[in-house]
Amino acid sequence: MGGRISKSKRTEFTDIKELKKMLNNSLVLGIDLGTSGVRIAILNTKKKILFTSAKTYSKGLELSEDWINSLKNLLQEIPKGLKEKLVSCSVAGTSGTLLACNKHGVPIGKALPYFLSCSEYSYEIKKLFTKQCAGSSISGSVGRALRLVALHGNEIILRHQADWISGWLINNWEYGEEGNNIRMGWEISKSSWPENFQNLKWLKCLPKIIPSGQIMGNICSKKANELSLPKNLQIIAGTTDSNAGVLATFPNKNDGITILGSTIVIKKFVNQSLVGEGISNHKLLGNWLSGGASNTGAAILLDFFNLEYIEELSQQINPNKSTGLNLLPLSSKGERFPINDPNLQPKLEPRPVSDSLYLHALFEGLARIEARGWQKLNELGAALPRQIITIGGGAKNIAWKKIREKEIGIPIKICTRPPAAGVASIALEGLL
Repeated sequence: MGGRISKSKRTEFTDIKELKKMLNNSLVLGIDLGTSGVRIAILNTKKKILFTSAKTYSKGLELSEDWINSLKNLLQEIPKGLKEKLVSCSVAGTSGTLLACNKHGVPIGKALPYFLSCSEYSYEIKKLFTKQCAGSSISGSVGRALRLVALHGNEIILRHQADWISGWLINNWEYGEEGNNIRMGWEISKSSWPENFQNLKWLKCLPKIIPSGQIMGNICSKKANELSLPKNLQIIAGTTDSNAGVLATFPNKNDGITILGSTIVIKKFVNQSLVGEGISNHKLLGNWLSGGASNTGAAILLDFFNLEYIEELSQQINPNKSTGLNLLPLSSKGERFPINDPNLQPKLEPRPVSDSLYLHALFEGLARIEARGWQKLNELGAALPRQIITIGGGAKNIAWKKIREKEIGIPIKICTRPPAAGVASIALEGLL
């Protein structure tokens, strides 16, 4: 079938079975732009994954052209029979990766990645915020925005990765999804920018904010033809890539979620938003989702070993034993969660002769960071999870899993559904 059925149209159906049949044949698309590449997933109305595929960026996160080319290649792979049944689509992207564009959405230079801290603007950032939040952090998007405005002037528009891709699909860059703009300072509880933002000369560079799950518009006809997608495909405001990962686990309120990607991200649904350094609070499907993200994660391992060697070394690790080493495996100076300290120094030595022992010690250091993260959320009012569901590339490593369970003291379950399935579930909510 062709498009999402509006509520007014639904009243025209006298046969409820016919309506249900049409809805049940509908499919939704999730697009997830991560640190290293793009993944897509197609779900049916029962949340079953019918198709998924991934592509690594050829040049890197900073190039929007690479985002588009990767996405185009993936969309071409979708079987025609599935494409024809797509009715809605949602996009997730790395939270904080910021792109400067002209008013027609055309990129100006490279995007500034989420892990780039613009410390030269720490004084200006501090003046803008009266309380601690994701936007007030040195690792937030405000510093990157200030740098881009200094480079290109006030006549640009600033869009985070997911918002820019959504705009590209509908040929309208007016909107920004609220979760993707928390690190820019958007206050979900007040549905507004901070009061001090009213005096900003570059306030008009920021998007009109809409909540996750709201319809942004139909895909533009040019993109529909170019990508062989249905002309009435609706684009639904998505979320961040880490939130998409959370939704892909289909968690209950007692579950905690750890995303072991390039960075370590921990999240939990809570009754009310948490307040603290490095904490982000999102409103997702009507519930508060709170958590934090470390600057380190699986990416640090690749600074020393390739994937094949990590797998080989992991076989040699006895997770029940301790190395006795106390490493702090940051890739570079600075941390945002569980400690918010831009000057925190890595501790990557001593390095033992044995590579497997060194990998073991790195695993232990990463597990301690995760454990401190859960302790931090607990101190701020979140109940400790009864189980931790883990997703991301690092989730599959059994040695690391056992070391984490030993360090954290909470059972860990592995989920293999990709974050693209999580953001697709937002498109599904929009359909239903």
